[in-house]
Amino acid sequence: MSGRGAAWRRLVLAGLAAAGLLLGGIAGTGQAQQEQAPLPDPRPADIDRNGVLILVRTTLLALDQANKTGNYTVLRDLGAPGFQANSAATLAEIFAGHRRDGIDLGGVAVLEPQLTLLPRIESNGMLHMAGFFPSVPTQVNFELLFAPVNRQWRLFGLSVNFSEGGPVAPDVAPEPVAETPAEPPIAPTPAIRQGTGESGTSAN
Repeated sequence: MSGRGAAWRRLVLAGLAAAGLLLGGIAGTGQAQQEQAPLPDPRPADIDRNGVLILVRTTLLALDQANKTGNYTVLRDLGAPGFQANSAATLAEIFAGHRRDGIDLGGVAVLEPQLTLLPRIESNGMLHMAGFFPSVPTQVNFELLFAPVNRQWRLFGLSVNFSEGGPVAPDVAPEPVAETPAEPPIAPTPAIRQGTGESGTSAN
């Protein structure tokens, strides 16, 4: 498979050099970073769980609709200016594998994402997060990058791929559980005589 045909499995980044975060994908028209003073380390993002759900679900459902209709204009328009450097036709080419395989991302509307990279602000000011939607038989893995535009987070890059879902068998067989000796039976307690409110032992 050519690098372009496999690009749907990798990060789509416009202005890759400016992002300076993740390799692979489509480079747009961003300018390379110039030498400058050391940038700050990544820091946790000030965003709550609802904000994360909105960003993740909005992005992946927009991708799902684009895959199902073949029209990537809305997905492109939701992005930051750097992401919009990719034309709708380019996005359609990148995600051709989704359409060919009939990938359905509709389940992300009801499933809870599990984050493997908690939302953080990278040194270039972008919001970065990653995780997966646990599902059987296919698990949806995602990585997202958002740029601040007019006080809103707008899509700058995304990566979506798939792996087998469901429980995984342990690598090592569990240790056998030692049998504990059976405890002696407990002596019978006095029986309750029905209707009399008195207690006593049962008789033959």
